[in-house]
Amino acid sequence: MNDVDHPIDLRSDTVTRPTDAMRAAMAHAEVGDDVFGDDPTVNALQERVADLLGFPAALFVSSGTQSNLCALLAHCGRGDEYVAGADAHIFTHEGGGASVLGGIQPQPLPHRADGTLDPADVEAAVKPDDPHFARTRLLCLENTLGGAVIAPEDLAAATAPARKHGLATHLDGARLFNAAVAGGGDPYAAARRITEHFDSVSVCFSKGLGAPVGSVLLGSREFVGEARRWRKVLGGGLRQAGVLAAAASYALDHHVERLAEDHANAALFAGALDGVPGLETGAARTNMVFARPVPGVAPRDLVERLAARGVLCTGGRPRLRFVFHLGVSRADTERAARVVREVLTEGVA
Repeated sequence: MNDVDHPIDLRSDTVTRPTDAMRAAMAHAEVGDDVFGDDPTVNALQERVADLLGFPAALFVSSGTQSNLCALLAHCGRGDEYVAGADAHIFTHEGGGASVLGGIQPQPLPHRADGTLDPADVEAAVKPDDPHFARTRLLCLENTLGGAVIAPEDLAAATAPARKHGLATHLDGARLFNAAVAGGGDPYAAARRITEHFDSVSVCFSKGLGAPVGSVLLGSREFVGEARRWRKVLGGGLRQAGVLAAAASYALDHHVERLAEDHANAALFAGALDGVPGLETGAARTNMVFARPVPGVAPRDLVERLAARGVLCTGGRPRLRFVFHLGVSRADTERAARVVREVLTEGVA
């Protein structure tokens, strides 16, 4: 087998493809027009996720970015402000949508080494009621963050000052179930212990859970009604979306507990690279491994050399990222680690 013709894709867990069984579920999904609220498979998914995570209502949307943006627009008005970590996806990787489309100002805060926000920083970020300042309306947190699990007690500590000042709270839970599975036990109970600290939550199905498209946004019925309106404004009104919702439902049935396999593969990979000359590798963070080339080793050049040997990853900033998912087996993991070791042994300019 030619490694280049059959690459191991570790760029992201978004590269997963529907399994045959998931495709069958999609093909047999009962559908309707979701804009009219008539798609039974979408409705069933929304009700199921709301019940699982303890919210009155839910909304199926096309992507995590759209879900977060609908949440921002529903919680905030023009001239308002949201507070988020400086490394949070909602601030760094969503095109500035809140500012561009909603006139909503971001207030980024530094993360501590473990990925948490200092509650004192959250407290200090809340602006006084003064026309000189944007109105602070919302705190946004993320779990997992760069693969790191944020514990429920840290979420409670960060959201406490927000509630003290009357801010709403939103969780970008794109990889919520990775965080829930990481601790062992019932993943749905663990997920609820995470989400109970928030007024709204976004959950993505197209990452580790392996569906091709879709996220669910949860909150109160009033909030979800407002988010539905914004979804339409953003061009996200869905018609016969049951074929997509069926994939998400299948993922809930079959792909949640198996996330532990991805975490195990990430740990195996990180361990195999520990001490390899030319690369400083950190411990696995759920399904992600970050590695920093030593001075003199160019990250982009290393990415290109790995790709030429059939291992795809992302890089270009000071570190490389390797993400494990249902499309990567233990054998793939071992092969990827071997290739990385060989490339570094050969030397990278």
